[in-house]
Amino acid sequence: MALLKVKFNQKKRVKLAQGLWLMNWFSVFAGILVFSMGLFLKIELRKRSEVMDNSESHFVPNSLILMGILSCAFNGFAGKICYDSLDPAKFAKWKPLLKPYLALCCVFNMLLFFVALICFLMRGSLESTLAQGLKNGMKFYRDTDTPGRCFMKKTIDMLQIEFKCCGNNGYKDWFEIQWISNRYLDFSSKEVKDRIKSNVDGRYLVDGVPFSCCNPSSPRPCIQYQVTNNSAHYSYDYQTEELNLWRRGCREALLNYYSSMMSSMGAVILLVWLFEMSVMVGLRLLHTSLESIANPEDPECESEGWVLENSLKDTFKSALENLKKLGKFNQVEAGAEGAEGEEGGKTPAITTVS
Repeated sequence: MALLKVKFNQKKRVKLAQGLWLMNWFSVFAGILVFSMGLFLKIELRKRSEVMDNSESHFVPNSLILMGILSCAFNGFAGKICYDSLDPAKFAKWKPLLKPYLALCCVFNMLLFFVALICFLMRGSLESTLAQGLKNGMKFYRDTDTPGRCFMKKTIDMLQIEFKCCGNNGYKDWFEIQWISNRYLDFSSKEVKDRIKSNVDGRYLVDGVPFSCCNPSSPRPCIQYQVTNNSAHYSYDYQTEELNLWRRGCREALLNYYSSMMSSMGAVILLVWLFEMSVMVGLRLLHTSLESIANPEDPECESEGWVLENSLKDTFKSALENLKKLGKFNQVEAGAEGAEGEEGGKTPAITTVS
């Protein structure tokens, strides 16, 4: 029994073809939207590529751009088919291409659904990328005179100001690295010498943070240095008083920003996928209803359209049998080639009579 069998007359076929033509052009605009989302996400990731460890995060925008281009191409082609289906003479040239085209549509929709899922599942990979990238970026914060790294200070400062964050996981991350350049240290000072000697790696570590960690909404002036020294500031206890530094780490801030963006894009792509599936089903109904016309010379006669010629269970069984036959055919071919090789390798015995 066919799946989703529908009876059509001439009027219904025309309405289906016209509706599908319109839906395909809507799908072209949806493809442009998917392409634009991918391009926007790629630009946003490029802006902060210095604080990302690798390029894995660009898989999502690249996939969106590709799916957007394919969607425009597929749906533009389908729109032409639907338009020509109103004229039997024009539609005849498309008949041999419809089955391969519908198979490609199935593959395309599977890929589109996969890309939508990836948008929701990329959070873990993005988190590790940001964690390592920010850690490396903070190490290079002081290298303002080193070619290739002189921009890192500005990048980190702008990042912390824009996203209202501090450090990788929090402000205390700055205590573990030397973020002040040696050119601004007085090595004749006893304090500087003592701090460098007290560290195994010979780094100048302080319990301070860059100015970009300061919260401008704080009621008191920014406590940027000696953050953990209560006696260095009047009426101050760093353990109980709310600091005037951003409490959230930049990894969490960026992760939430990009994750929410990708989740929204994933939801939009799922809607586009549902729309594309409905277009594909409609095109299949149009295809079968035109092929099943009993008398091609009488276009007004009734016909039947369906999505699958047999039930879903029977179609699945038939596909499995075809795969088994294909496997057996390959085995027979391989065995025949092996037998020919053996026969070719044998040499006839030559006997001599003296």
